[in-house]
Amino acid sequence: MKNIHKFYMLALMVSSLQMLATDGVAVIDMRTAVLSTQAAADAFKALEEDPDYSANLEEAKSLQAERQSIAERLQKELETLSQEEIAKMQKDIQDKGQDLEFLAGKIQQAQEETAAQVFNDSGAAMQKIIGELITAKQIKVLLAKSEALLFSDPALDLTDDVTSMLDVAASAASSQTE
Repeated sequence: MKNIHKFYMLALMVSSLQMLATDGVAVIDMRTAVLSTQAAADAFKALEEDPDYSANLEEAKSLQAERQSIAERLQKELETLSQEEIAKMQKDIQDKGQDLEFLAGKIQQAQEETAAQVFNDSGAAMQKIIGELITAKQIKVLLAKSEALLFSDPALDLTDDVTSMLDVAASAASSQTE
């Protein structure tokens, strides 16, 4: 019974691979396509110039440096420090670590919000471009490039095409508004 089950699984895998090997199959990483555009680069540059965001980054770097300095001092002077001094230094390291985690969360949230905004702003254009590529390349199956996809021929990947076309569309739109 187990051998029959293995045979069917193998047959299913082979038929799946044969389907993927046919024309009309493509893969795309929509997130990478959008976040690789010039619009995304501009949005993240603006984020880095935001006073709150840059202040959080600087504070996080400072906290990390202080934390590292205390840890190195603790390691170096461990044998000469009193238990009270060791406990205080360990608490300082822990407190700075918690502050650092809080700031890292704020930084990550700002980055995710920026990415979501870029994705929302590009959504309609991306859907139009994907539709055009599906028609032009006669795509019958479009797979999301994800962790579940174990292998794909780079020639099947539309991600760079979509990124380029989004940049062209954005450039054309900005030229028309000027």
